[in-house]
Amino acid sequence: MTKQVSKRIVLYFTKETWDKPIVCRLAKDFDLVFNILKAQVLPRQESYMVMELSGTQTNYRKGIRYLKEWGIKVRDVEKDIRRQDELCYHCGACISICPTQALAMNRETMEIYFDQKRCSGCGLCMPICPSRAMQTALA
Repeated sequence: MTKQVSKRIVLYFTKETWDKPIVCRLAKDFDLVFNILKAQVLPRQESYMVMELSGTQTNYRKGIRYLKEWGIKVRDVEKDIRRQDELCYHCGACISICPTQALAMNRETMEIYFDQKRCSGCGLCMPICPSRAMQTALA
């Protein structure tokens, strides 16, 4: 049986690749299923797309290699959104905005914890965080 893979990734497009039908090619040429979770694609500018990508492990690897050959930077969502623990003062502003409950409060300690595996990379937590503890890895 062929092993299946499903990962949430962030694609960073360059000024030269923002308009290429790359996602369509992932589906058509590599038989991968994609779900776009968030995107900011602007004409002739650096852009990004957060997506869940699924398929066989072999096709997934081929698809990622194809993206990199085009010069598209690929990162796991888990590695893209991070929390600067030293900046967080556990106010809880981020909890209500997080759609995946990756940010939650430990009711015993009243501290906010961040579960990167649950994070969808939507970025809603970043502008609402008063201490700017939530950041992208590229920030």
